[in-house]
Amino acid sequence: MTTHDTLAAEAGAAHAHAHAHHAPVPAPEQRISLPELLPDFYRAMSALERTSKAGIEPELAELVKIHASMVNGCAFCIDMHAADAVKGGEQEHRIRSLPAWRETPWFTARERAALALTESVTLLTQGHVPDAVYQEAARHFEQTELASLIAVVITINAWNRIGVTSRLSPAPR
Repeated sequence: MTTHDTLAAEAGAAHAHAHAHHAPVPAPEQRISLPELLPDFYRAMSALERTSKAGIEPELAELVKIHASMVNGCAFCIDMHAADAVKGGEQEHRIRSLPAWRETPWFTARERAALALTESVTLLTQGHVPDAVYQEAARHFEQTELASLIAVVITINAWNRIGVTSRLSPAPR
């Protein structure tokens, strides 16, 4: 092998190595498919989804779903609901900043109350739902809206548990 051949081989290996650093990691293998194995359960979850969000504005429902999914680490739900929110007109910077919503100036008092309630319901083992959080939400939402908000949070938490447990992954892009 000539020096040129050796250098060319090394350059090719370095090029392949550099591309490997930028190549996406494959999604983990899905463990189980609930829609296939329990179609009635999956249909019931879908019906729960439809009815839960009937009493609040779709934009707020999507923010709540994204935030709970971020707290729970459900990549599938984060990806799906962020895409839905953008299609519905949500601004990407607001989605990106959801983990730090308290430090941003662009969420309304109503949205902040919903996000705080979402965290409390999602993280039940960290203090349950404090009275102050619930009362703040009740100040910004009529009773029917508040019931829908709670239902949306409960439903997305159920979806997150399905997604994380079964290892649903967003489609590669």
